[in-house]
Amino acid sequence: MIVPLSMPQLPAAPSLQSLLVLLLGIYVTLELGQRVRRVRGAERMPWWLASAVALVAGLCSGILLDVTEPMSRVEVGFDATLVALAALASAVLALTGLQLYFRAAPSPMQAPLAAAVLGAATLTAQVLVLASLGLSPGVRWNGGLLAMAWLVASTGFVAGHALLAPARSAASAALRQLLAAAAICVSVLLAQALAIEAAGLGGQTLLPLDGLMPAATIATLVAVGGAELLLLMLLACAVETRLRSTFDRARAALQGRSLRDDLTALPNRLGFEATLAREQRRCDAAQAPMALLLVALDGFKTVNENHGHQTGDELLRCMAMRLQDLAPPLHAARLSGDEFLLLLSGEGGAAQAGTLAKRVLQTVAEPCLIDGRELDLSASVGIALYPQQGAMSALITHASVAMRAAKQSGGATYCFFDARMMIDTRDQADMLRDLRLAVARGQLELYYQPKIHAPSAQITGAEALLRWHHPTRGMVSPTVFIPLAERSGVINTLGAWVIDEACRQARAWRDQGLRMRVAVNLSVHQLRQADLPQSLAAALRKHQINPDLLTCEVTESVAMEDTEATMQFFKELAAVGVHISIDDFGSGYSSLAYLRKLPASELKIDRSFVLDLEHSNEARTIASAVVQLARALNLKVVAEGVETEAQFQILRTLGCDELQGFLFAKPMSAKALGRWAMADDGPRAIEFSEALFQGTREMAL
Repeated sequence: MIVPLSMPQLPAAPSLQSLLVLLLGIYVTLELGQRVRRVRGAERMPWWLASAVALVAGLCSGILLDVTEPMSRVEVGFDATLVALAALASAVLALTGLQLYFRAAPSPMQAPLAAAVLGAATLTAQVLVLASLGLSPGVRWNGGLLAMAWLVASTGFVAGHALLAPARSAASAALRQLLAAAAICVSVLLAQALAIEAAGLGGQTLLPLDGLMPAATIATLVAVGGAELLLLMLLACAVETRLRSTFDRARAALQGRSLRDDLTALPNRLGFEATLAREQRRCDAAQAPMALLLVALDGFKTVNENHGHQTGDELLRCMAMRLQDLAPPLHAARLSGDEFLLLLSGEGGAAQAGTLAKRVLQTVAEPCLIDGRELDLSASVGIALYPQQGAMSALITHASVAMRAAKQSGGATYCFFDARMMIDTRDQADMLRDLRLAVARGQLELYYQPKIHAPSAQITGAEALLRWHHPTRGMVSPTVFIPLAERSGVINTLGAWVIDEACRQARAWRDQGLRMRVAVNLSVHQLRQADLPQSLAAALRKHQINPDLLTCEVTESVAMEDTEATMQFFKELAAVGVHISIDDFGSGYSSLAYLRKLPASELKIDRSFVLDLEHSNEARTIASAVVQLARALNLKVVAEGVETEAQFQILRTLGCDELQGFLFAKPMSAKALGRWAMADDGPRAIEFSEALFQGTREMAL
């Protein structure tokens, strides 16, 4: 016969082991909960589930260890089903409560509600564990004490939530978390004591172990398994924290690189804008001025082309170091390419900015020794002042506009921004937009200025000159839109149109019986087109024009720019069959040996000498020398810009072959020139050479 044993008296204070396991479980719960707050969406789920498991493990382990320790010497058992139910029910309530507890921005009612649900999870674990004891006649609960236990547990979770809020404490996050875990642990232990008291275990007898799990087994599983599970979860948190810290450092380093220029190690535009914003706030608070300097290197493209990009990179590094020495830390930046920014803050008045700009020009002008070569550069500096010249958002734009003005004035200087520059810039942008559409809209036209045979005063040909009929601006001068076209790259499109239109007009005149020789000007940009000779030949074939009727004029400075490349280009051009003319001869430097090798057929005396012929012996001497040189090289001589009868007589006496200028005729439309040739309806009585009216089949093509 089995004699029933009395239920041992449970201690009023928790054991050290149960205290540590419970505290560990709650701390791990809070540690995992911080990750729930940091992520969004589906990423929250694993951390949320893990935090619920940690809380249930701590709650169940704590109560089981406290209950099993005094029963280690008696045979007492637990209903395994009720223990499992305690864990399951507590887990469901913990999931619900923790979802509210760890919200990043809970409403005023969510925190108390979450604490109430977590208090219920705590009490459920404690009640079901006590109910699972094999006792007779069974537990009889005191409802008042249970309600008080729930209230105490809930209060602890409220206190823990308040301690975790950063705004409520100046302590570190780790200390706040530890204090919160301690506050919750104390409340749970108090609730546990109240629950044991509410169970009224006095006078109970222990049932046999049949069908029950021995307390020793439960204690071992909880002490070892529960503690190990919580320690593993804490280790996982530590590993995740370390990995996240490494990732954050890597991301910060990557972000730092994204704000810095790799070549010069200076801040890039994105990084510099942060400095601008910070300095703006400081200057606004102190009501101090600020100046921004945009420094652009003059001729840097030539360095890249002549010495290679590696040398260009070294030159940029050299200039970056020099400019950085002129500015406070982080107040120098590389904008792009060969452009740099310097910020003068606090003392950024016009006088100080001008002084700094002069220092920049002097510093840049000092030669850089790279690979044993001394490289010289100059700079163009644009200056924008804040707040006098607009909002901070426009400061870089204004400095850029001022820099372009400095470049247009010849470079190696600095300019302050002026609002009128923006008007000019917008006007240039509008004009460029219209110029790109001018060909398609039929706004371009070729005017023709006759060339006069000097000995006979007869017209022998004409030079084609481009005109732009703008719908609102009227007739736009080539001196305005040609430089714009060259800077923007539109010149190649315009040049192709000029060649095609000149050939078309030559064909139209030929069909009328007028065999007019036409000259077109080639831009330096067109000469860089490898397929230009082929394009010329195609235009001639398209309009069935004899190449002998087309003259291509190239300025002397362009012809002598790169002797080998130019020689090859001229050979290909001559192979097409067109005439080649060296324009503005005398304005640059020519190698006579090289000039002798060029397949050119004529020289055009620069108009500056023609204008001074009447008053300058030097001009007459140069013109005479050009004529004699041409004769020696078997070249025809053309003088342009003839405006007076005296100039005409001097040039004819010197032996010029052809003349052109306002004395004979201004540029006119193709229709006007054709009418003049056919009906003598022109500005003055000048005969057209009979050779222009030859009608043989040989001359037709």
